[in-house]
Amino acid sequence: MKEHPILFSAPMVRALLAGTKTQTRRVVKVQPADLWPDGVECSSAARGLFRVLPSDVQANIGARGLMYAAGCQSVGPIACPYGQPGDRLWVRETWGPCDGGACYRVSERDGVLPDGGKWRPSIYMPRWASRITLEIVSVRVERLQDISEEDAKAEGCEPTSMGPNGIRLDVRQPTYRNGYAQLWNEINGPGSWEANPWVWVIEFKRVVQ
Repeated sequence: MKEHPILFSAPMVRALLAGTKTQTRRVVKVQPADLWPDGVECSSAARGLFRVLPSDVQANIGARGLMYAAGCQSVGPIACPYGQPGDRLWVRETWGPCDGGACYRVSERDGVLPDGGKWRPSIYMPRWASRITLEIVSVRVERLQDISEEDAKAEGCEPTSMGPNGIRLDVRQPTYRNGYAQLWNEINGPGSWEANPWVWVIEFKRVVQ
């Protein structure tokens, strides 16, 4: 078992604490198209031939972490930087030292650190200050917009009838998928949902500490 740090925004930390978030999606840093030979067009089917490798063979993949066959007949293998099933993720969130321990911004009603100090960015949270530990249940790779309604709900977002750009859609009822599209654009920037990148889909369960 290995441990890896992972960042979550304030709304997602709240969803983790509430038990409504059991999945997270993160962009694959090297998209398959970045490695294809110039002038070669590859079908959507070819782009989907991924194989997630166990962590003990990641060292044999190569420096770029992704390989492809000439002519784009297949794509693989690819290793998940967040770990494999059985590994653990410790959550980094906005925090501050207080009372000999740590306080967390999302848990303070007025958003003020109790001792009057300054909040520290989540990226600087040390392992000892983390209060949320997650165990990875499964890992897969898929296109962002392939997310289902059930999986969008597992992302901990709220349903909405608004599209990712704040435009009301012609739908009869709000959907979690629309809510997730909106959330993705808020976190990753305008147009990031429409870009439809390949993403890591990490399913997890919270470890009771």
